[in-house]
Amino acid sequence: MASEQAQNKVAMVISAHADDAEFEGAGAAALWASEGWDVYYVICTDGSGGGPDDAQDLSMAARQKVIETRMQEQRDACAALGVKDVAFLGYPDGLLQPTLELRRDIVRLLRLYRPSRVICQSPERTWEPWLVVQRHHPDHLAAGRAAIEAIYPASQNPWDFPELFEQEHLHPHKVSEIYITGAPAINFTLDISSVMDKKIEALRAHHSQLAQDFDQIEQLVRSWGAQTGKKIGVAYAEQFHRVEIQ
Repeated sequence: MASEQAQNKVAMVISAHADDAEFEGAGAAALWASEGWDVYYVICTDGSGGGPDDAQDLSMAARQKVIETRMQEQRDACAALGVKDVAFLGYPDGLLQPTLELRRDIVRLLRLYRPSRVICQSPERTWEPWLVVQRHHPDHLAAGRAAIEAIYPASQNPWDFPELFEQEHLHPHKVSEIYITGAPAINFTLDISSVMDKKIEALRAHHSQLAQDFDQIEQLVRSWGAQTGKKIGVAYAEQFHRVEIQ
């Protein structure tokens, strides 16, 4: 079984919002895709909270337009990275909770696509000054907790959500590696120098959120990547807390 799992070149990226992964794990996703892995994205929320802060039109029609725009932007970002497909779970933006329903939805996709590697957000806060706002969004923490609880033990335990097997014929699945972004403890650094331009191209796809300040954002993201890369002597890198499940 371990040998079969090692040969399963499928990876999944689970995040709260469209554009979250592009800031932190898109380099890994692009690198793995370039190496022949099938990479899938899972976006937990509907993105409806991503409109302008000074918006005057808060109607359902305006909110639906934001949702549709952000979904298409995420698809475009995934295309730039070589990601095979993206699933949108559609939970209300800003209100995400690590519920059993969310856990079951993630388990369903883990059992369907059967990834060996999963990138997800940290369920814990970190107090580094430049990370405080980004990493403390409650949706990020909720998505991280739900993803980790879905990976272990729920996805691999046949007694968790038996209806997924009985009604949808989705067999239990064990993930081999978890790559956690924004974690308080970092233990793994990945060289993404060869795909840094793809990461920037994917970020650029989120024009409704980033276009106004994109030059500054690109400079910042490249600076972060270069600082991380310096730790291992490469041009650009991403860092994670990596967990190997034995």
